[in-house]
Amino acid sequence: MRVAVVGACAVGKSTLVSALREAGYEARHVAQEHSYVPAMWQRISQPDALIYLDADFEAILTRRPAFNFKPADLAEQKRRLAHARQHCDLYIDTTDLTPAEVQERCLTFLNEVAKD
Repeated sequence: MRVAVVGACAVGKSTLVSALREAGYEARHVAQEHSYVPAMWQRISQPDALIYLDADFEAILTRRPAFNFKPADLAEQKRRLAHARQHCDLYIDTTDLTPAEVQERCLTFLNEVAKD
């Protein structure tokens, strides 16, 4: 199954993609947060499932304290991600979750989808 993962900077995309690959999924991080093309995630990855990761501004700064990131930057990234958010198959707010909890939620969802 081809899985695309999108979200703002420092929400856990790379960590989740690595875990999904280890679990046998064809997973890809699509840098939609940096693109002005709303449906880039569709064009590049043509996924069977789109996972959208999110986090609040404080969590992002906690994860990357030296990150030169402002609330306006996050707002702009979320604007660029709006199309993906509208079309995602699974939305996970990672603010208060560990990487293992995010992975577990995602794998549970993907296993259910695979059954259908």
